This record gives sequence, C-alpha cells and structure tokens, in this order.
Amino acid sequence: KPDGGTVCIQSGGAAAANHNERMQGIRDTLGAMSGTTSPGERLTGQNGWTEADGCPLYTDDDFPRSVQQFEDFMAANPDLDAFLPTGGFPQFVPDANRAAVEPYKDDIASGKLALVVADTLPVQIDQMKEGYSAGQVGQRPFQMGYEVMKAFAQMAAGGAAPADPTYTGLDVCTPETADTCIAQ
Repeated sequence: KPDGGTVCIQSGGAAAANHNERMQGIRDTLGAMSGTTSPGERLTGQNGWTEADGCPLYTDDDFPRSVQQFEDFMAANPDLDAFLPTGGFPQFVPDANRAAVEPYKDDIASGKLALVVADTLPVQIDQMKEGYSAGQVGQRPFQMGYEVMKAFAQMAAGGAAPADPTYTGLDVCTPETADTCIAQ
C-alpha cells in the first residue's frame, strides 16, 4: 500500500510496553516519522495513512476477543486498507480466525486489504500459507536466548555488558517466502 490508506492497529493492552513499542514502530514506519515516543503519534494523514476511528483496538490478550474485534471492525469498515495486530492474538485461535478472515481472503490476495500480523509461530505460518494473512513479522527467540547467554559469559569473564539494545533481527514472511523466511 505505497499510497497509504486507512489502518486499524490491534494491540494487546494500553499499558503493555512491548505492544506500545510495536505500535510506535508501525506508526513511525507508515507515517515516515522518527523520534516519536511510545506508542507513537496517531496517524492523521502522515504519508497518506490515517487511523480509523475507534482504533487502536485493545484485546487485553483475550484471543477470542481479538477475533470478534476483527469481525466487528471489518463489518463496520469494509473498505479498510490495513489491519495490523501487534501480536498473534487472533491466529492463536486458528479455527475462529479462519472463519473470521475467510470473507476477506480475496481482498488479502489482491492486496486490497493488508492483513499483516506480528509473530511467526508455526500455527501462524500455516494460516498465512492458506491465505489468511498477507505477511507475518516475528522475533527470533532462539537468537535472543543465545545472545543473553553469550553476554552472561562475557560479563562473567570480566568483560563489559553488550551495547543496548542488542538487535537480533526479525523474520519477515510472506506467502511466497513461507518455507524459507524463518532464520535458523
């Protein structure tokens, strides 16, 4: 969606620092901004993007609620350009998510609706392969654990703590790269 559009962000909770930082990243990236503070500035036309009224939606990490929010929001806003959960909430109840997203699969396939979800767990990649999302962006938990242990060993040997933050990278997956996008 290079020309922007209307977006709805779905987050875990208003006080969840990790989700607020993800929301900041979404807003900064779509709005071509930098230097904002978490949770970022609401999109009101920056770089062509506007947040839909009523968004962000907060799931309070209630997975069935996240699916219901998607269904209700899409029914009320059928011309939405992008729906972006900051966590895998709806995909963690796969049957309910498939039923909710099914009416929009053609829009996802055509690019009319950008449904891109955080996290890249196998249950999510399977749904993406089936056309229930246009993409997934996930953390690298193995790399995180590896870097932590490497830092502990370095500090135990008298070395300095690593730079903060330590970037471990992200896995960015599309249906076309689904079988190769997860770093090992």
